[in-house]
Amino acid sequence: MTSRREFSRREFFKAAALTGGAVAAASVSKVAMSALPEPILQTSPDTMPPLVPNSGRPYNPVVTLNGWTLPWRMNNGVKEFHLVAEPVLREMAPGMTAHLWGYNGQSPGPTIEVVEGDRVRIFVTNKLPEHTSIHWHGQRLPNGMDGVTGLNQPGIPAGKTFVYEFEARRPGTFMYHPHADEMVQMAMGMMGFWVTHPKNKNPLISEVDRDYCFLLNAYDIDPGAYTPKIMTMLDFNLWTWNSRLFPGISPLVARKNDRVRLRVGNLTMTNHPIHIHGHEFEVTGTDGGPTPKNSRWPEVTVDIAVGQMRQMEFIASEEGDWAFHCHKSHHTMNAMGHDVPTMIGVDHRGMTKKITNLIPDYMAMGERGMADMAEMQMPLPDNTIPMMTGDGPFGSVEMGGMFSMLKVRKDQKPGDYSDPGWYKHPEGTIAYEFTGELAKPKRSSSAGQPSMKLAQKNQPHIELQVRKPTGHAGH
Repeated sequence: MTSRREFSRREFFKAAALTGGAVAAASVSKVAMSALPEPILQTSPDTMPPLVPNSGRPYNPVVTLNGWTLPWRMNNGVKEFHLVAEPVLREMAPGMTAHLWGYNGQSPGPTIEVVEGDRVRIFVTNKLPEHTSIHWHGQRLPNGMDGVTGLNQPGIPAGKTFVYEFEARRPGTFMYHPHADEMVQMAMGMMGFWVTHPKNKNPLISEVDRDYCFLLNAYDIDPGAYTPKIMTMLDFNLWTWNSRLFPGISPLVARKNDRVRLRVGNLTMTNHPIHIHGHEFEVTGTDGGPTPKNSRWPEVTVDIAVGQMRQMEFIASEEGDWAFHCHKSHHTMNAMGHDVPTMIGVDHRGMTKKITNLIPDYMAMGERGMADMAEMQMPLPDNTIPMMTGDGPFGSVEMGGMFSMLKVRKDQKPGDYSDPGWYKHPEGTIAYEFTGELAKPKRSSSAGQPSMKLAQKNQPHIELQVRKPTGHAGH
């Protein structure tokens, strides 16, 4: 992992000052720091290789999409980790960087991997400008370790280090996030993944060849801005996987006939129907644990509600570059303009030219649809990427947000997660233009029959004026 390195204590204090945590770091003495595992930071947005365990019980490690796994040290049989809550810079896609809060240099923070039965000790150093805590979502643990500020513990003050210690009692897919000023801190990107591997062979947990994990999160960042708006309730404009937007999301790579596990957690404000092309998966686990085998059935879409985690598995039996995305269409777009007028079917070229002479940043939907906008190459504000983007082998992919690809290849080596490039389709297997004569297509203009006759006929025509609400009353 060439972009990951272990900081010395001197470098740690220097980095704290550079990230705005000088006061916080200064209050953590060097004597106290010497008793902690070294804080390990990651600044690269690339998907890091799996971290093969070199101490403790063995397990088959996961791969965090555009993320990494946090190393640990063994101390008298206890697995010790060090999380640093701090301001971070996150490249959301090439050309766009956000000022977020996270852990150990990234948002989301690093994945924590342990084994069922491990005794775990996590040191949490707070380099934020306010207090924080960590809730270990889905874990069974002592009540005082649950991380709800004011209820289970005092908040971790800026500049202080708290210790959480408990046993990883059950295998499964979990996450961690603050339960302190939660709306602000989670809106700023504070979250991370946790995986507990089974200690022994479990009849409900299959051995897999590839094990991917990522979190669904969302931000409201104005075009040209760098910092999320924290008071947004519903109108987010950036829908992300692990704080990354397509085309910045890495592909999921598999060797043909690999058994692949996908672990997905949702920390947005809405549900997400996650959809895969070319394959069917089964839901094999939730944050409550593995699902009974008689409760599983094949699906191509699984809906993940707020605060839920889902674990899906499938056999990567079909070669190709298969789309993998949220099936809410507006979640596969970037920097959405909610107030952009719809001009479909309207020839507004002359008017648009006049307006742009006065307002250079004016933008309206294309008259033939939004694909026009992907082709316009219009100038954008700094630190913004187009709503629809990504160049594929046949042109613009016209996607953004929560979109990536499953790339399946028969010649992909076991354990190789590198991008194999575009799929080379066998001859005769690509959709093509038909140039022959076509029979006249049949069309229907009928509105269909009503289920019953109207009780009163010849009602006067009423035109309704519908206004979209602008406030958040009732939410």
